[in-house]
Amino acid sequence: MKRIAVLTSGGDAPGMNAAIRAVVRTGLDKGFEVFGVRHGFAGLIAGSFVPLGARDVGGIMQRGGTILGSARSAEFRTEPGQAKAIRQLKQSGIEGLVVIGGNGSQTGSHALAEAGFPVVGVASTIDNDLCGSEITIGVDTALNIALETIDRLKVTASSHQRAFIVETMGRGSGYLALMAGIAGGAEAVVIPEFEVGPEQVAAEIRRAYDRGKPHAIVVVAEGAKWNAEALAHYVSEHEARLGFALRVTIIGYMQRGGAPTFQDRMLATRFGAAAVEQMAAGNYGVLVGLSRGEIISTPLSEVVGRVKPIDPALFELARVLSK
Repeated sequence: MKRIAVLTSGGDAPGMNAAIRAVVRTGLDKGFEVFGVRHGFAGLIAGSFVPLGARDVGGIMQRGGTILGSARSAEFRTEPGQAKAIRQLKQSGIEGLVVIGGNGSQTGSHALAEAGFPVVGVASTIDNDLCGSEITIGVDTALNIALETIDRLKVTASSHQRAFIVETMGRGSGYLALMAGIAGGAEAVVIPEFEVGPEQVAAEIRRAYDRGKPHAIVVVAEGAKWNAEALAHYVSEHEARLGFALRVTIIGYMQRGGAPTFQDRMLATRFGAAAVEQMAAGNYGVLVGLSRGEIISTPLSEVVGRVKPIDPALFELARVLSK
């Protein structure tokens, strides 16, 4: 193997650039030529490859997002699209591919691997719902941004004795909301995995005030049935009966931006380097992740089509600590 490529796909995550840097420089150290794929799987189909040297990835570790860009591709989800992508790789003499991304991205990796092309995946998603890794690139930064938001809102909430909803990202996963709620001292957490209704949330807020708390913070995931918009609408309709109003702060895409933390830079660096090591060793069709502090590889066949579940004990812990 002489030429490898690296692409980023799906939602961007803080630390992706550190992973790209590690792939490039480790690849060069192994004697590979390394190419970047512009705009994810769409760029793979278009043959949008650019050679990357050590200096091309200098000074990118501290940058959020991805220098290679990311784009969703409906065409790549089809067999003809995948076949076209493989033709583009082979015509450019590229013999291996590192895919940095989450569930959808690794589903694409698996499709290429099933077609016989050497692929190694790198676990990267702020949702932390990807099987094969205890934690994924971008999670730590996203959580710290959420915590800073909660901490700042608590100051205002206490000054005015108000209740706030903080909505995190997480369409299908409540991991960010749950962990931010625990570490941020929220009075209630609402996530897709465990349904909590508006009356339960209202009761928690009322109990918080009855216990003498000067504020109430509710952290919700955007994908929950009762997300920020739904809860705020319900409370506004029943404000006279409930006796309070809810102010809403939606963190949204801010959780993906900004400089990655030390944790994410190191995790991404270790993952990127390990992906090239796997490639050099001929261990294809795997996802590089973390387990008990050690870098591991898991067959992509055991990763795709599954979602890492939320630990119910953590949800119960959030309830207990909200008192």
